[in-house]
Amino acid sequence: MTDERLVWSASECRRDWAAAQNQLAAHAARYGYEHSAEIRSRMDVAGISPDRIRSVADLATIPTLAKDDLPALQASDPPFGGMLAVPATELRRIYRSPGGITDPEGREEDFWRVAPALWAAGFRPGQIALNTLSYHLTPGGHMLDSGLRAVGCVVIPGGVGNSAEQLEIARHSGATGYAGTPQFLETLVERAGDQPVPFERALVTGGPLFPPVRQRLEEAGIDVYQAYGTADAGVLGYDCEERGGWHVSPRAVIEIVRPGTGDPAEDGEPGEVVVSNANLAYPLLRFGTGDLSALDRSPCACGRTSPRLSGFLGRVGEGVKVRGMFVHPRQIAAPLATDPAVARFRGIVTNDGRDDVLTVSVEPAGGAEPDVPAIEAALRDSAKVRVTVIVVDTGTIPADAPPLSDERTHG
Repeated sequence: MTDERLVWSASECRRDWAAAQNQLAAHAARYGYEHSAEIRSRMDVAGISPDRIRSVADLATIPTLAKDDLPALQASDPPFGGMLAVPATELRRIYRSPGGITDPEGREEDFWRVAPALWAAGFRPGQIALNTLSYHLTPGGHMLDSGLRAVGCVVIPGGVGNSAEQLEIARHSGATGYAGTPQFLETLVERAGDQPVPFERALVTGGPLFPPVRQRLEEAGIDVYQAYGTADAGVLGYDCEERGGWHVSPRAVIEIVRPGTGDPAEDGEPGEVVVSNANLAYPLLRFGTGDLSALDRSPCACGRTSPRLSGFLGRVGEGVKVRGMFVHPRQIAAPLATDPAVARFRGIVTNDGRDDVLTVSVEPAGGAEPDVPAIEAALRDSAKVRVTVIVVDTGTIPADAPPLSDERTHG
C-alpha cells in the first residue's frame, strides 16, 4: 500500500461519516445479496429487497447472523456455509479458527484492513517489526503480517513462544515495532530484565489490555496502541493518539444492538457489535460478533469524525476469548463427556494480573481417579490453549453450572 493510500485511509475518517456509512450500508446489502448465497437467503426469508436498504438504520430490518452459528452453517454447506462470494480456488489462504470455524483470506491487499490501525499507531515504511501472533492454521499472524507489509514495514515472523530468541532477533535486526498480544509483549519486557527492549511502538490485539499492563509497557518506553477485530470481519476499531476508545474502521458498518433482539441500542448503551461490509471475497451483512461494546459519538481531539467503540465489555455468545483464541464450551465438553472418570466439569476463565487463565474443575465419577495430566493434554489439543485441571469434591460443581464462564473483569 502506498503512502498516498494510507493517508487516504486515515483522512477517510475525517469526511462526512454518516453519509459515507449510509452509502456503505446500501452497497453492502446489494453486493451481499448478489454474491453471497447466505445473505440472499436471509434477506429473501425476511422479505427484504436490497433496494430497501439505503441507510444504516435500514439494516435493522434484516435478521442478524450469529458467529456462534457458523460451525453448523459451514457443516451443512462446506466449507463456508454459502458465505463466500468467489470460488474457493480464488482465495489466497484458508484457515481453521477455534470452535471449528473455517475462515477465508481473499487476494486483495491488506484483506483484514489492518494497515490503517498500524498507521495510526505510528508504523511507517522501512521500519522493522516483530509479529508474534501465530502463523499456524489460525489467521492472526497473517492478519498482522499483511497489514505491516501494506504499510511498508519489514516483518519478522516470530509467531508464538521462544521469547528469548524473539527478543534476540528483534535486537539483532533493529526492530522498533511490535505486533501481537499485550501479554507476550509484557513477557518480552520481563525477559529483557535490566536491558531496554528495542521496541518503540506496539500495536496489540488478541487479548485484553488491562490498565496495569499498559502502564508497565509504557514505563518500558513503548508507545502502545490497541486494535480490535475478528478473523471473520477484520479490524473493526483502533486507537488514535488520544487513546479515547477505538475509532470504527471506515470500511465497516458497525451497529450496537440489544442482545437477543437485534434492535439498535442507544449511543453509550452496551450491546452486541454487529458488522456489515462489502468484502469482495467474504461479504458480511449484520454479522453478530458476540462481543459487547458501546458507541461514543462525542468529538475526538484527533480530528476523526468516526464514532468510537468503548472497549471490550464482555461476550454475549458462547465463545470466550482466552489469550487471543476463542474457546467454546463444546471444546471443553468433547474430551470430558466420554471420560468415565469424570462425573461433572466446569471451565472458568480468570486473569492473574498479566495473562488469562483457563481452569477446568472436574468431579470424579464414583470412586474413580481422573487422570489430570491426560485430561490437560486432551483439553489443550481440543481448545488450543493451556488449561489447568483441578479435581474437586463431589457436589462442588452446581448441576446447572455452565461448561465455560468468563469471570475476568474487563477494563
